[in-house]
This record gives sequence, C-alpha cells and structure tokens, in this order.
Amino acid sequence: QFSGLLGTVYRRGNLAFTRDGNSLLSPVGNRISAFDLRNNKCETYPLATRLNIACVGLSPDGSLAILIDEEGSALLVSLVGKCVIHQFYFHKPVHSVSFSPDGKKFVITKDNVALMYHAPGRKREFNAFVLDKTYYGPYDETTCIDWTDDSKCFAVGSKDMSTWVFGAERWANLIYYSLGGHKDVIVACFFEENSLDLYTISQDAALCVWQCDTELDGLKPMPRKGEAQENNPAKDDEEFLEEQKGEEIRGKANPSEKESRNKVKYSRVAKHFFNKEGDFNNLTSAAYHKKTHLLVTGFASGIFHLHELPDFNLIHSLSISDQRIASISINCTGDWIAFGCSGLGQLLVWEWQSESYVLKQQGHFNSMVSLAYSPDGQYIVTGGEDGKVKVWNTSSSFCFVTFTEHNSGVTAVTFTSTGYVIVSASLDGTVRAFDLHRYRNFRTFTSPRPNQFSCLAVDSSGEIVSAGSQDSFEIFIWSMQSGRLLDILSGHEGPISSLSFNPVKCVLASASWDKTVKLWDMLDSWRTKETLMLNSDVLVLAFRPDGKELAVAALNGQITFWDHENGVQTGSIEGRHDLQIGRKELDKITAKQAAKGKSFTTLCYSADGQSILAGGLSKFVCIYNIKEQILVKKFEISCNFSLDAMEEYLDRRKMTEFGSMALIDEGGGGEDGVAIPLPGVKRGDMSYRHFKPEIRVTCLQFSPTGRSWAATTTEGLLIYSLDAGLIFDPFELDIDITPSNIHKTLRQKEYTMAIVMAFKLNEKKLIQEVIEAVPSNEVDVICTSLPDLYVEKVLEFLASAFETSCHLEFYLIWAHKLLMLHGQKLKTRSVKLLPVIQFLQKSIQRHFQDVSKLCEWNIYNIKYALAISRQRGMKRLAEETTVGEEDLDSDSDYLM
Repeated sequence: QFSGLLGTVYRRGNLAFTRDGNSLLSPVGNRISAFDLRNNKCETYPLATRLNIACVGLSPDGSLAILIDEEGSALLVSLVGKCVIHQFYFHKPVHSVSFSPDGKKFVITKDNVALMYHAPGRKREFNAFVLDKTYYGPYDETTCIDWTDDSKCFAVGSKDMSTWVFGAERWANLIYYSLGGHKDVIVACFFEENSLDLYTISQDAALCVWQCDTELDGLKPMPRKGEAQENNPAKDDEEFLEEQKGEEIRGKANPSEKESRNKVKYSRVAKHFFNKEGDFNNLTSAAYHKKTHLLVTGFASGIFHLHELPDFNLIHSLSISDQRIASISINCTGDWIAFGCSGLGQLLVWEWQSESYVLKQQGHFNSMVSLAYSPDGQYIVTGGEDGKVKVWNTSSSFCFVTFTEHNSGVTAVTFTSTGYVIVSASLDGTVRAFDLHRYRNFRTFTSPRPNQFSCLAVDSSGEIVSAGSQDSFEIFIWSMQSGRLLDILSGHEGPISSLSFNPVKCVLASASWDKTVKLWDMLDSWRTKETLMLNSDVLVLAFRPDGKELAVAALNGQITFWDHENGVQTGSIEGRHDLQIGRKELDKITAKQAAKGKSFTTLCYSADGQSILAGGLSKFVCIYNIKEQILVKKFEISCNFSLDAMEEYLDRRKMTEFGSMALIDEGGGGEDGVAIPLPGVKRGDMSYRHFKPEIRVTCLQFSPTGRSWAATTTEGLLIYSLDAGLIFDPFELDIDITPSNIHKTLRQKEYTMAIVMAFKLNEKKLIQEVIEAVPSNEVDVICTSLPDLYVEKVLEFLASAFETSCHLEFYLIWAHKLLMLHGQKLKTRSVKLLPVIQFLQKSIQRHFQDVSKLCEWNIYNIKYALAISRQRGMKRLAEETTVGEEDLDSDSDYLM
C-alpha cells in the first residue's frame, strides 16, 4: 500500500501549523504532508483529493482538517485517524477557509460571498456541513478571512479593494459596511488581540490600521423581533440550491447617517507602505501573530519582512528565494515562520529570533527522471531534469544533500556496492561520482568528443563505470579509481537506451533502438559475447538479482525474458493492454487507439526475482508474476485530475463547436504569473502560459530489503510498502495452535515450542510477546534448538522489531546468536535470504548511527564537565594558596 511521498514538499495552497506548533501541514499536489519539526520526520497521509489542494483549514483542537481542491470539492479529514470522514462539493472554487477560535463554526469564501457553516461536532451527523449564514457585500471575489478571538465577528477581504466586518451572530450595534482606503487587491486582514481593531494589507504593499470605537464586550445582541429586518431569503437563487436553509445577510457599502447612528464605527488611524525604496514587487502573502504583534509579509521577489505592530517597526528583512512567496504561516508560540514558494516547490521554516533554519526542503524543479536505492535500503538518490542530484532518507523522508554540479538534465543515477558513492549521468556530456562522506564531486568522467549520456551502469565491485551515448551510439567505459577512459564499445546502430551489469558475472548488457541487445564480456577485452535480436526497438532491460535471467522491454509493448547464457528466450508478456493510457486534453484520437504506440519504459525485478514491476507513460504500474506470466496487480499511482492524460474519455462538457476548452488559456498574465516581470510590465509576463503536466512513471526500483518499491512520477517520488499488520497470514496452522495454548506453553517455559507455535499463527504482537518473554541467558540454547525453517522467520521479525522496539540489546543478542549458530546454513541460501539480511542490516545501521551520535554527545558533555571541575579545583587551590601566604605574612609580622 502507499506509504510515502518524497521529492515534493510543497505545490500550492496555504500552510498550516498544528495546535502544538511542532508540526506543519503542507499541501503537495492532491495530497497532504505533515512535517514533524521536533522529531525531524515527514509523513504523507494516505488520502487524496480529486484535484490539487487549493486551501487547508485546521480546527482549533487540531483533530480535524478541511481540504478543498481547485474546483471546490472538499474533504473533511481526521488528523488523528488519518482518514476521510465526509465529502462535500461547494460548486465553485474556494479562495480561503477558516475555523472560528471556539471551533463551533467555519467560514469559506467563494465568488463574492462568505458562507458560514456549523463545524462538524464530535457526535455522529448525517450531514457534517450545515450552512448557517450567507454573507453578501463585496462586489468582486473574496480573498481572505480572519476571526476575532472570541468568535463573535470575522473580517473578509476582497479583490474590489474593500474589507468587510461581519458578525457570526446578529449584533444590534454592528452594521455591515466596507472599509476602503486601498488601491489594490486585499491580500490579508487581521484583528488585533481581544479587540475589533483591524489591519488590512493590499497587494500594492500598503497597510491600513483601523481603530474601532467599541470593545468586543460592547457588542449588543439583536432582539428577537428585529431579526427579519435585514434577512431577505432569496429562494429562487440558483447558485445556492444545495444550501437553501442558510440565512442570507447583505451588507451595505454606503450606509446612511441614520443607519450608522449609535453603531460600531471604524476610523483609519494610520497607513504604512512597505516599498518606500521601490525595490519590491507585489506583496503576495502575509501572516500575523496576535500575542507577539508580529507581522510577516512575503513579496513576489522572494523577500520577506518582519514588522512589529501597531508601530510598524521593521525587525528585519531577508530574501529566501527569487520566486514569489505563496504562503506564510506562524506557529502558536510565534517562534517559527513557515514559507512556501510554489514556483520552485520550496518549503522553509525560519526561527526569526535566532535567525536560523528549522527546516529547508526543496523538491526537483522539473520532473524526476531516475532513482536508485542504496544497498542497505536506507537512502534513495534521485536525478531530475533540473540537473540536480538529491539524496533522501527513507525513514525521515527528508532530503539531506543536493548536488548541483550538472549543467543539464540528469538521465540516470546509481549507488555503488559500498553505498557511499553515487554516480550520475547527464545530457551535459559528463558522468560524475559523488562522495557521501564529504559530500563532494570527486570524479568527473568525460568522452573524447562531447556526447549526451542517456544511461548508466556500475559493476558489482564499483570499479567499472559505463555510460551509453544518444548521439554517437557508443558505450564508454571508465575506471573509478583513476578516472581514465578504458574503452569505447562500438557495434550498435542506434542510440543506447539502457545498460545493466550482471550482478554475479562480469558481463555488461546494452539495449539499443537498433532492435538488439548486446552482451559484452568484461574479462575478454570487452568482446561481444552474444547479440539478442528483437522485433522492435529496445527501451529498457534489467537483470534478475541472481544474474541468471534478463528482462527486456521493447517498443511493441512486449516484455521478453532471456536465458542470456544460451541466448534463448524463455518467456514473454504482452503488456500493452495493461498500461491503459489516458487521453490528453488536446488529443485528436481516443486513448484506445493511442495505446497501440505505447510501451513500458522502465522495468525492475522484485528482490526475490519472482515478480517484475513495469511502468511507462501511464498512471498505472503493473506487477507481473514471471513464472506464470500473468498480471498480479495494477497500482494506480495517482488520482489527481490536475494532471493531463488521466481520463480515458474526454469530458463532453469541455467540448465546444470550436474545439476543446483546454485550448483556452485562462491563467496568462494574472497575479499568479511570473515573479520577475518584463520591463514596464506590472502584471506579470503576458506571454506566460500555464500547462498541465502529463502523468507518467519514469523509473521504478525495488528496495534491497524487499519490503517496498519506489517510483519517480510526475507527482514526485512515491513509495509503496508491505503492511503486514492488516493481514492474517498463518503458516502451517494446526487446530491446537491458539493464543491460549501459546500462553500456556509459555508459562511452562517451553520457549522453543512457544516460538514455533507463535510463528505458525503469525500474529506479530503475539510473536513479540513470546520472544520478549524469553530470558536473555537462555537465548543461546533456544537458537540452537530452533528448526532451520523458523530461523529465517525469526530474523525477519527481528529486522522489523528493531525499527520500533526499545529493547535494543536484547534483540541484538538474538540476531548475534542466530547468525553465529546458523551462519553456514544461511550462506547456502544467500540469494533467497539477501533481502532479509539487508533489512536487518538497515535497521541495525540506523540504531548504530543514532546511538553513536548520542554517545559522542555524552562523551563531549562528560569531558566538558570534567574540564570545568578541574578548572574550578585549580582556581580553589590557587585561592587557598593565596590565603595561606597571607596568613604566613600576618604571623611573621606578629612575631616581629
């Protein structure tokens, strides 16, 4: 099942801190990711909207969130259970959503109205979203919302340059009218703490300070009889057919003197400007922390300001990017400020008092092209069209190093067998090797003439690096140690599409568009050992982990399997119909007809070699059983209709007599256009065009541990892993094997029998209980008497238990005894057991790194404490010596 999304940290929409201020929710396409800033971990929730998320609303208690996509479809999500509770459709795009501080109501803004709903309660309801009131007033689209601290009133900003203050209840002395004073779109409005005083900020970088003549306690409830004076229910209004129960409230832009007598009045006491020097672009986002009176504003040029209100004192001004800052959020304590830049996909959390980064993450600017797992499965390296090579930690989901040496798109990346060297090939004509100890590019391999490298392979020893060329149809071989070019292999008559070294033997396989696969013998002066002929252009090939089989995917959609030792084809899979290509918006032909020219572009064997993963220009990843040559499962990697080629049939509603509505570009030249405009252009580049990226899978890799696989897609880097907790999968189950019998055997101290019975029932919690009940001094005896069949199962359990358990030494004793006593027998089945051993190694390695860091820190602290005590001891000794000398001097004077 889906377990994580890496490679993308922010797309668009507003950021939101959780109630405790330690976690940040970030919309990533049509999914939501939670960044735990205290524990340095990231988790993507297993739920998705139909389109990209446009806004996020978080309830005050932090248990619920409302996710609204670009077309107004909303999901009510439980952040505790990480599941969808309710779905709702607002019928129009929603600009912002905000819960009231008491959690009883929430307001959304769409078109030129604000809609207030009863917030979903803790009790079960037939309809979670019940409309309470509809507020009219602004003439143009509404943009932002802010509530007073006691949830009595809320303010709404609009594109018509006005701000409106509405009451959540009917107040006798509050009439709804507009506050002007701005010359551009209202970006944000904020109430002062426990007050009706208001700050409004517009896109032209102007701040207006509004003072109210009434306190919050001075609002008078409306008498029951006067409730219908301004209440005009328009039953024939077609736009709100689904929301007829709501009360309609209409504000007045210019109330008369009679109406405004003895009512709440606002007066503008100050107006401040951010861009006095004229070196800033449009103001794009803002956030205000009421307790500390801290205002943070972000600009289209990537600059942000910190001001103290109401005096408008500048605390500091910094530039974090050259792209527009799309969203700003401040946590509850006011220490951390989160910034989202949608142009580059950046997410930053800044601690403003210490002026340091708490989090700094950025995905690939363009789509990812390739990925590779490290030998222990702990890291994933990705290469993108932006020329960057990034390394991600699979347990924390964070990128911890980015290499930017390439000048063009990266086409292939791989780890060497040691796991500390990354090799990447690029269209800039270089192959580079990076060191993960010192984080540097220590080798650069080039060809005699400039070539664009399309594929890459490194042998099992890590000494030989090979890369295939797109333009000269040659394969280049270099030495990793010396960096010298060893050989140039010629023979192909088309571009080289894929390279792979045999994991066991010294054989290199190369695939080309000339419909051949060539096998080169490394030990025999790189001579062609075998040439396999196919019926179509070869796109990708892969060796089975034991090196005895070769899988080849061709342009005709076939996957063929070869015994490369004898040059014999052993099987084939017709996979063209399994891809299910979607139809693009501008395609003239149907998806069914277009699929004839589609094929798999990436292949990967599972860790045990029994299955093969295949993906291509489609939203599906297929997993096949090789022996039976049948489709086992199809994974739908995305349900995001913001991407192109997702639908099998085009929507007839988007088709007109003049062609598809997709041909009409609505987004050009708006305020969401380019950040740095052309000379003399104030609204952004008029030639700027929005485009829908096409869904595709560019690379697939199985983890060496065999428990997960990863795919680089248009959405980002998706990871799918096994979830054994939800499946009851007994092994050699007997009628006598029940939990009560296992507990009975355990009480009789027959530990080996209890372990065997627990593994037969295959309940993880029960296995853990049995193993942890074994005394540590008896582990040696039990490991000796354990049947061979269960040794592998115990090792697999230990590997998974290491990730969560706190009994580190106890499980290390188990692992050590099992490997020492059964090592020779396990060695004979090393190919089958390799994923389990690598999974165990990954778990132990992670603990080793954590514990070693802790030990080093403790050693440093002890040394520091000893140095301080030594220093104090010497100081005390010096003082005592001085006092003793003074006493001697006084005694001698007395004797004199």
